[in-house]
Amino acid sequence: MKLSKKCEYACLALIDLSENFDKDYIKIVDISQRWSIPKKFLEQILITLKNSGYLKSKKGSVGGYKLNKMPEQISLAEIIRLIDGALAPVESVSKYFYENSPVEQHKNLMSVFIDIRDYVSDKLESTSFADLIK
Repeated sequence: MKLSKKCEYACLALIDLSENFDKDYIKIVDISQRWSIPKKFLEQILITLKNSGYLKSKKGSVGGYKLNKMPEQISLAEIIRLIDGALAPVESVSKYFYENSPVEQHKNLMSVFIDIRDYVSDKLESTSFADLIK
């Protein structure tokens, strides 16, 4: 699994919004400046997160973005799957994005990739954005 910059930025934005969960709406420009995320790219990411139910937005001078769920309710795995797809190192061991792949021809090789998938998945599923801001 290799994260895209888009996914890395989405995680940073969600950390920022998690840290500010009890505050008013956070402006895109503030998140962009704090984490050195290109503003236009961040806008696209936040729209994706909003359309998926993770954020809510408000227009106007007091507007911006805010989490729509508590940080404890959002796992790293959810966001990575939303932005980048499968957590598995090869498609043939993916639980949610299965596709045939050459490694299926060898049982022991498949077993190694299943172990990797399970370790990564368990770690990311059990890590919430609340955990990241402690």
